[in-house]
Amino acid sequence: MLAKDLITDEIPPLKTSDTGIMVINWMDEFKVAHLPIVNNREYLGIISDTDILDLNITDEEIGKYKLSLIRPFVLENQHVYEVIKMFSNIKLTVLPVLDQNQNYIGLIPLTALLQQFAVLAATREPGGIIILEMNVHDYSLSQIAQIVESNDGKVLSCYLNSLADSTRIEVTLKINKEDISGILQTFDRYNYTVKASFHQSEFSDDMKNRFDSFMNYINI
Repeated sequence: MLAKDLITDEIPPLKTSDTGIMVINWMDEFKVAHLPIVNNREYLGIISDTDILDLNITDEEIGKYKLSLIRPFVLENQHVYEVIKMFSNIKLTVLPVLDQNQNYIGLIPLTALLQQFAVLAATREPGGIIILEMNVHDYSLSQIAQIVESNDGKVLSCYLNSLADSTRIEVTLKINKEDISGILQTFDRYNYTVKASFHQSEFSDDMKNRFDSFMNYINI
């Protein structure tokens, strides 16, 4: 999945000739706190709702004001993980996408990224969750996958979380089986520390409901 695959056509960019009140109305309509300013295909930067409110811009064109615009973006062929990293680092609600010639081609709203993350994490797929804790030097995805597959399972997704002030990590696995008892027993035989586990009935439906509720909240 690349940045260009996440672009939405629903949210248009701003122009320097747009008024402050129009910017606020668009932000309210599209449920975002940022919008890009683009003249023709030249990307000038991101303006936020606080920029408009702090400068008290109402009926006048935003181009008449001296704006200190930040200019974050991703290129169209960057991977979705780079998009996630950029959103996380800068705390934006939209992220512009440029082509290789630095021309503006569209934007990615945070909602689209969250929906794609749900796909990457396989949150909507049936199965179980296993959280392992181990020293980072003991981590071997091939051995973990072998244990899961020896019990007729498949790893749908896997992500790591480093524990603070430690050389230990958490490894969260999404497995395609609802009954993961055999997998848990095998991890125990191989002296893995199982920090937590969740069967489908305990986890998947709850996570789906939480995700749907969150998506509804940010679209209010």
